[in-house]
Amino acid sequence: MSSAPPPHPHASNLKANAYALGAIALWASLASLGVSLTHVPPFLLTGIALILGSVPAWPFVLRDPAQWRIPLRTLALGIYGLFAYHFLLFIALRHAPAVEANLVNYLWPLFIVVLSPVILPGVRLRTAHVLAALLGFGGAAIAIVGGRELSGDLAWGYLPALAAAFIWASYSLLTKRVAAFPTTAIGLFGLVSGALSLLCHVLLEPSTTLQWRDWGLLALLGLGPLGASFFMWDKALKLGDARQIGILSYITPLASTTLLVLVSGRPFSSSIVVATGMILAAAVLGMRAR
Repeated sequence: MSSAPPPHPHASNLKANAYALGAIALWASLASLGVSLTHVPPFLLTGIALILGSVPAWPFVLRDPAQWRIPLRTLALGIYGLFAYHFLLFIALRHAPAVEANLVNYLWPLFIVVLSPVILPGVRLRTAHVLAALLGFGGAAIAIVGGRELSGDLAWGYLPALAAAFIWASYSLLTKRVAAFPTTAIGLFGLVSGALSLLCHVLLEPSTTLQWRDWGLLALLGLGPLGASFFMWDKALKLGDARQIGILSYITPLASTTLLVLVSGRPFSSSIVVATGMILAAAVLGMRAR
């Protein structure tokens, strides 16, 4: 009996881009949910959310414990991606202006595009990919900054923001270099990273009491932007072209900013329109590149 033919590369890329857009849609809600939880210390928030985000994987692991029997090297990569990224991002936001630090952090889609041929064998970087990545970063910058005047001061907090961007990009690409692992292993990454975040909370942050409303918002945060999104992101990277996924990722700051405007009831600015045009143009250019 002959085996089924492998899926067409174009079909795999379409499916991968759909998973990536799903993760991006969930990440877009992160800022809006975060606004309602600003009183919760960041490591406590991240620790609880990451542990809750690992819960969807539990039924699969209870049925088949081998799902989490992965090499230590793979687990270390997962902790590097989920824990180290958030740790450095929070350090950056404490020691640099938030808007500028977030802008530096959003170099990660550009890093994914540029590092793809360095980390992934057989991947070549075309001029169109670089142009699309730069155009996307320009659009992301406009979406994040809007009409605000940026601080001209140098802050050491920009360094951990840059390191965080590099970590998320390299983690995303290196998941394609380690031995194949089931997507349910992302739950183990989140569980261990969440536990480390709670340890950071105990060591670095004041204790706080959470209300029932806080737990409800944390559940949404954990099951969405700090949970299901990571599973979707892993599926996207397993199936698709990392260069295209990196370019698509610039939709995240645009969607996040747009959602914040809608939630706050503020009028749309011209910067959102310009950013939308630039990021959509970048996505089209990146999708057409081979």
